[in-house]
Amino acid sequence: MAMNAAYLALIDAIPAAHITHIGLVDDTGTELSGGSYARQAVTWAAPASNMVRPSADLTFDVPAGATVAGWHGYSGATGGTDYDGEDLTAEPYSAAGQYTLKAAQTGIASQAVSA
Repeated sequence: MAMNAAYLALIDAIPAAHITHIGLVDDTGTELSGGSYARQAVTWAAPASNMVRPSADLTFDVPAGATVAGWHGYSGATGGTDYDGEDLTAEPYSAAGQYTLKAAQTGIASQAVSA
């Protein structure tokens, strides 16, 4: 039995309702810290091609000595629930720098798939 459109729209709204910030993690899954690093607030675009993506690229300050190896979604700017995320190609930073998480390459699989 296929779910009705209202139910599928509700499922697609879950990332926006719960994941309000995105943070970067290292190769052990530990969130980066130090320097000017901070989670970034995220807004979500409407689902398209069975993906829910951020509505804009997110730029993070990365502290010296850190390795960016993934992103996680969180329910707050600090603390909150860690909803996990995706691995990225590891990028080590010997000096402090910036990392831009591209909205077009970041997303959560939408539940509104055809049955």
